[in-house]
Formats: sequence, C-alpha cells, structure tokens
Amino acid sequence: MFGLLFLTSAVSGAKQQSLVAEPADPDQYDLSVWNKVLPGVNSGFGSVDLVEIKGLPPAYEVAEVKRLSGWKGERVHCKVLVWSAVADEQIRVEVSDLVSSEDTRIGKIRTGKIRAANTTVQAVGFVLTDEFPGGNDRRVKGRIPAHLKPDRIVKTNRLSLGARETRPFWVSIDIPPDAKRGVYTGFVSVRSSKGVKRHAISVEVQNWILPAPEKWSFHLDLWQNPFAVARFHQVPLWSAKHFEYLQPLLKLLANAGQKCVTATLIDKPWGEQVFDSHGSMIRWTKNADGSWSFDYSAFDRYVQLALECGITEQINCYSMVPVGNVLTWFDAASGKNVSASMLPGTAEYEAIWRAFLASFTKHLKEKKWLHKTAIALDEREEDEMEAMFKFLHTVAPELKIAMAGFYYKKLNSSIYDFSSNWHAVKDLLGDPLVARKRAGQKTTFYVACMIPKPNNFTFSVPSESCYEAWYASAQGFDGFLRWAYNSWVEHPEMDSRFVTWPSGDAYLVYPFAQSSIRFERIREGIQDFEKIRILREAILRGSSAHSDSDSSLSASLTSAGRRLDSFMATIHYQTLSSRSAADVINEGKKLLFDISNELSD
Repeated sequence: MFGLLFLTSAVSGAKQQSLVAEPADPDQYDLSVWNKVLPGVNSGFGSVDLVEIKGLPPAYEVAEVKRLSGWKGERVHCKVLVWSAVADEQIRVEVSDLVSSEDTRIGKIRTGKIRAANTTVQAVGFVLTDEFPGGNDRRVKGRIPAHLKPDRIVKTNRLSLGARETRPFWVSIDIPPDAKRGVYTGFVSVRSSKGVKRHAISVEVQNWILPAPEKWSFHLDLWQNPFAVARFHQVPLWSAKHFEYLQPLLKLLANAGQKCVTATLIDKPWGEQVFDSHGSMIRWTKNADGSWSFDYSAFDRYVQLALECGITEQINCYSMVPVGNVLTWFDAASGKNVSASMLPGTAEYEAIWRAFLASFTKHLKEKKWLHKTAIALDEREEDEMEAMFKFLHTVAPELKIAMAGFYYKKLNSSIYDFSSNWHAVKDLLGDPLVARKRAGQKTTFYVACMIPKPNNFTFSVPSESCYEAWYASAQGFDGFLRWAYNSWVEHPEMDSRFVTWPSGDAYLVYPFAQSSIRFERIREGIQDFEKIRILREAILRGSSAHSDSDSSLSASLTSAGRRLDSFMATIHYQTLSSRSAADVINEGKKLLFDISNELSD
C-alpha cells in the first residue's frame, strides 16, 4: 500500500528519517494522457486554489510567470509544479534574490532587495484522504472511497520525481517589514539532471505594513494535543525529549497568531474521541486523611513553554463539565486511581471542585497567570453549564469562562470567550454579537465534522481555509476556533483518515512541525483579516481628519470604504452555496490591493 518518497528533512532538536513513506495511489487513471507530455522534466507555476493528482499531468494551464503582491511584513506564497513522463529524476527548486530597480538618466538603478533567505521552498507530500459522505460524520475505512491529496509541507526543497508523476512545491516569501515599496523581480530555478529551468517571479510590495503575528487582533484558537506528540515520537510524557518535539509545533502555531494555550485540568475531558486521548496536566490526589493535593508540574511546564513560544494571551483549561462528567483521581488510601461521574450542581461535585479551585486560583496567582486563565467547555448541555457557571462565579469569580458550542441566550453574557458552531452562527448575529463586543468579550466561530463547507479537511477545497477568516471579518467575529491542531491519527504523514471523523478533521499540521497547505491558507486568511481591519481604521481616521480640509481626499476615502463594505456584505452564511471560496477571496484580494494602492498614493 505504501511507496517511498525520497524526501530529506531535519527539525531543530530532532532529525526526521530520510525516507518518508508515502501511500500508493488507490485511484486508477488513463495513463495515455502522458503520451502528450513533452519529454524531460516539465515545470511551471500552479494554482494554490486547485489540487493536483499525483498520477496525472496538471489538468489546468500552468503559468511560466508568477506575479505576487503583498504588504511589508506579509507572507505571500505560490506553488511550483514539476511533472515528467519518464524515469526518476532528482529535483531541486530554488528562488533567487528578488530585486527592485527604477529607471534613471544613467540607466536602471537597484533600489531594494528581498533576499533568497526570506524565501522558503518546501516539497508537498501526498496523504490518503476520503470524502464527505452526505453529511454523515461517522465512517469506517474502506466504505468510503479513498484518494491521494497533496497537503503535507515537507521541510526540503528536493525530491525524487518518479515516472508519470506530478509533484508540487510550496514557495513562501516573507516580505521584510522594512522593504521599500516597489516591484521585486527574480526567478525560480527547477534543477534536474536535464539541466535548469528558470521561471520569472515578481512581488509588488505595497506601501503598507502588516504587524508581526503576535500583534494581530485575530483571535485564533486551535486546540493542541501534547499527548499525541509523545505517542508519535515514542518519548516519555513530559520528558525533556517530549518538550523538544513540542517546541517547534508551538512556535509554528504562534507564528500564525495563536492566542490560546490548550491545557487540561482532568483526564480525558473529551472522552476518547481521538487516537490519543488528552490526559490531565494536573495530578489529583485524595490523601488518606480526606484532604486533597494537586501536582501542577506538567501544567506549569507546558504553559510556560507555550508562553515562551509566543502564545501569551489566554490559557483555556478543560474542563469542569467534561464529556460523560467523569472525574479521575489517585486515592492514597487504596493506592489506586478512582473514577466517578459527578454532575454539576450536586454536593459531591461542588465539594471536590471547591477544593481544587481554592488550590488552583492560589497557584495561578503565584504564577501571575490568573488574569489570563479561563475554564473552558466544549458543546455541553445548558442545564449543566448553568449549574457550573453559578458555582464558579461564587467560588472563583476571577476565572474567565471559554466555551465552544451553541448559543444559549440565558448563559451567553457569562462567557468571556464564546465560539459558535457554524450551524448556529445566525443565532448570534445582530444584537447578541453587538452586546458581546460592547462588553469586551471575544466571539469566534468554528467548523468541525458535520460541516461540508467551509472546512479544513484534507479533501476540502484549499481556498476554504483562507475563506474562514474573510467570513469572520464580514460577520464581525473576532476570530476562528478549531478543535484539533495536532490530534494525530495513527500514521498522520501517510493516512489522514480516522474511524470517527472526516479525513484531516483531527489535525492541521504534521509531526516534526511540518505545516500543511490547509494551515498556511488559514494563516493567509488571517493576514487578510488584519489588512481589512487596518484599512478600515485608516479610512475612518482619514475621513475624520480630512472631512473639511480636502474634499477630494475625503471623497476617495469614502469611496474606498463603501466599496470595501459593499463587497464584505456579499460574504454570509449562504455565500458558498452559489460561489466558490476561491472566487470570493480572489475578488476580495484584488479589492484590497486596489484600495491599498489608492490610499498610499
């Protein structure tokens, strides 16, 4: 079933195997199409909105030239395709320095440079995926057709191209914050034994600055699973080697603007719905005399690492209302772990949680983390939450509440950080969302297993990952939540399918801090969200400042604001039923490009 993809990669602190297994393609094709392919190695620029089939030549027109644009400090990307009908070829893709120049009386003078060091070229690996079967989120491998899709971004610019194969490379260019405005040109080189092919590439740098990710306003909350990391890498939980593997994953997440640390107060707060169930980061012990003690060692080390990696705004702790309402602790008298089901509102529940909260809040104060810590819940019942909220407000009112789920009018004002299920966002729009903004509360939305689109499955249209942030901006949400950053399946680098959920639902990135096309496009959408926010703020400031002094400038600002608002109004819950995500975001990006140039002239 599995072939070998010759990719080499190294990660800080841990080397990855040089031979990475890649699945055989389960689909069958008419290979006669390869007879029409030019001999040798073919290459060019593909579309980030389209998906290639490994066993076929590109099914759409591949470009010889790529023109990109972006703000200072922005990351822009493109895709380079290589394909051949003949035997194996060792391929290496590189990007030159990009240089800007201007004409003078004495000829062209170089005015700026984006160095090749600002560019990252990475091969894209193929993984097994499946399909969305008519809205049913439960599946068994083999019953739903499997396919091979490009998603895993591997940390190497080299690969072995087999006969009758098409392979993508992901090219990212980080525009320096101090770059000068202008058009920077260079070329992408595709090297093989047949020689070198060069393709022209340019980046138009606009006269606007995108802040660094830690300053983005977008409230990104992707739930981490450190237990999956220990299992995959076969290292002891919370050992030095475990943290060595965790660090690059958390840095990758922080560089996308992540705001929340995912911490666990108890064992299996979500039950056993993923391959690696979350354990508790806190050891609960009921002493022989009936008192309680709590060991925060793992909690402290994980939270501290996340903070050091740049995830600093919020610590979301799961959960006082877990799936099944089961709580587990070590009983010193018997020397055994004990589990019991406890419902919020009962005396037994409140006695145990009162002891914990007294200790926990004291510990958080000592760590200076209390102000950023929230008790977090996921899709719990209204009566259970109501009882828990009342108890928490009485016993530990300093702790915030974070929740992902459905809108309950009676409870909503008590939730500091609320993420609405995609299917329920309409209940939140209008007055409830306005009220939450006035109260200084965070409001996001999330997608998951039962939502065909937009979504982030390995079989989803790539542009939907970018579209989610555009939707958030259009509807007034503060950001986006997804339940699984890295709840890996058994063999995540090869097979993204899982018994319970659609392929890729459980993770967005791969082991060894390998990114994915899905994750990079989420990050792209967040950049667009920030650009929309910055332009709107500039239009508002400029309109106020020039309303009387410069009528032409004021009219230009007013026009830009109206065009932006008019376009954003087209993005709503039903938009993707009549338009593709790619059409929407590409029209929006063109508008942002035009307005950015207009307002900087």
